[in-house]
Parts: sequence; structure tokens; C-alpha cells
Amino acid sequence: MKIGIVGGTGEIGEGMALRLSHLHEVILGSRDEAKAYTASECTITTLKERGITSICRGVSNQEAVDAGDIIVLALPFAHLESTLSSLTGFEDKIVITPVNPIGRAGHFYYNPPEEGSAAIYIRERLPKSARIVSAFNNIAAHKWKDLDATLDYTVAVCSDDAEAKSIVMELIHDLPNLTPLDAGPLAVSSIVESVTPLLLNLAKLNGMRDVGVQFR
Repeated sequence: MKIGIVGGTGEIGEGMALRLSHLHEVILGSRDEAKAYTASECTITTLKERGITSICRGVSNQEAVDAGDIIVLALPFAHLESTLSSLTGFEDKIVITPVNPIGRAGHFYYNPPEEGSAAIYIRERLPKSARIVSAFNNIAAHKWKDLDATLDYTVAVCSDDAEAKSIVMELIHDLPNLTPLDAGPLAVSSIVESVTPLLLNLAKLNGMRDVGVQFR
């Protein structure tokens, strides 16, 4: 598969490229195409030093959408509106959202939009044929890029499209130690997104790192 990552030069985007580009072609998108190119070359070099051949290229966000079979929105919630309004071509594509609307007032808290969740917010702003899947919400952003770290988490997957959900769960299986679980329809995504500020508070208040979710 071809995986296009919008906002691909952040920790999640670059980390997903490092962990997936030896299995799938990864197209890193950015508002700054030169930055995306540099990130893609860094990905290839980093993996080559580990004896791993990868396919990764840096392009604009629009080119990432156009070229990808699956699109990942690796964006902060605050950048969603401006980015999505500038892009086209999401029709019939699987769109993965790991986005969590989070506020901070001494502690972290869930701060959803009027729609109720980032996933529903995205659904309302993309073409009706776009196949929205909520996944990867509860993985620490910086841990994606640490190839020596084990992503031993459970990934809750929400979608109203059963086939798209199945395809994303297969993609998650490609990442060692990640376990995908069907969490239900997109309406449940608010519950999954709201776990992330809880994890951040637990880590901050208890001197912990890389707090995640596992269901056994």
C-alpha cells in the first residue's frame, strides 16, 4: 500500500515512516515540501544504517493525499481546519485520524469540538465518500521515532466503515507488538481520544514515561 501522511514532518509522521516504509511506500507530506524531502531522506538513511531498505519520499501535503491509498492526518487539532480546507482528493480514500483535541490548565483535559470528537469533526469536513478511521490515538508521539523502543500497546480502532476498519487493523498488525482491537463505530472515538489526556496526567503526576494502554 501507499501511505500518505499529511503533516508528515512531526514526530508521529516521521515515526510512522521509520516503522512502515520498509513494508509500504510512505509519502511524507508537509506545507514545506523541502522539509518533507529532508525528513524522507533522513528516514531512508536511518533505516539503511540498520540494514533496512525503505521507500519514502517527501512531497507537499496535497501530493501526499493524491498519491496515498491510505491517508494519515498526523496533525495537531489546532491545525486541522486550515490544513483540511486547503486540500482536495479525499474521495473514497481511507483516512486515519490519531488526532486528540487536548487543552491544558495546569493539567491536561479533553477539549473536543462541538461535533464531539476530532474524528467526527474530520468526517464533517471531508467528502462523504472518505472512509474515516480513528486509530493510534493513545501512543506517545515521541515514542514513534525511537526505533529502540517497543510499541507494546493496544490500539483501539473506530470506524463506521467495516472494510476500512479491517484494512487499518491489518496495517497495525504490520507493526510488531501493537495489538489492534475493534472499538466500535466512529461515535466511540471521543472515548478513545479522551484517554490521551488521562495518560498525560498520569505520566506527569507520577513521574512516569510512555504511559500507554494495554487490554489483555
